Amino acid sequence: MSDDNISDKHDTSTAKMLRRYQTTESVMLPIPRDIFEKLYLSPKTPNAGKLRSTFGNPTPISLMGFLPVYIFFGAMIQIFGAVGEWILGNTFSCALFFTYGTFWLVQGTSLMPFFAVGTMYSPDGNTLKGMETAEYSATVGFYYVTLALLTFVYMICSLRTNICLFLALFLLVITFGLFAGTYFQTALGNLVLAAKLQKAAGAFNFALCIPIWHIFIAQILDAVDFPITLPVGDLSTVVLGKSQKARKREVEG
Repeated sequence: MSDDNISDKHDTSTAKMLRRYQTTESVMLPIPRDIFEKLYLSPKTPNAGKLRSTFGNPTPISLMGFLPVYIFFGAMIQIFGAVGEWILGNTFSCALFFTYGTFWLVQGTSLMPFFAVGTMYSPDGNTLKGMETAEYSATVGFYYVTLALLTFVYMICSLRTNICLFLALFLLVITFGLFAGTYFQTALGNLVLAAKLQKAAGAFNFALCIPIWHIFIAQILDAVDFPITLPVGDLSTVVLGKSQKARKREVEG
């Protein structure tokens, strides 16, 4: 047997062995970390399997819900997208879209007399009168405070994804804070100040849609393999994850 044949067999055997001992990076997806986090808005975590190559990317579906018509465009689109993210194992994106999908569902249903959300705040059981009381406004104000705090947590987590998502969540924290102020001032009877806060909240809400739709366009372009790509400001190599730091210590050690 010639030396060339022995060398070829040795190379083949080595290649097979290397394929068996894949790293966590190669098991997760055969795409770079920054591209993954651009497509799914989630830090890349170990997730073996072929679901992501079998199903479509649900993230653009959910992103459309940030310019919603309450229930059927905002809520349902984001909730369906969240289910898709859950199936693919993208926990962060799943939590994100379930939160805001449910938010739009609450916004829409609260305006429907059928759900009578103001009944408990009205002495005569009239839901519309109940929604005009100071108690109701104060309750909604605390609701927005909770959303602002939750969004702040998401914003911190988004430091592992990209600049566009971080900026959108940063603006959303301000938006929810201003809406909370709007309802607190309404409860206190300061209607002029409440109106100003509401206008400011609307402006920030519009501003946060700009980075969200930038991500949406970038993902749609990538979905059709368009020759032009849009950067979203990858942060995956700037803020290293716990597993990344551990591997780095192993390499350096």
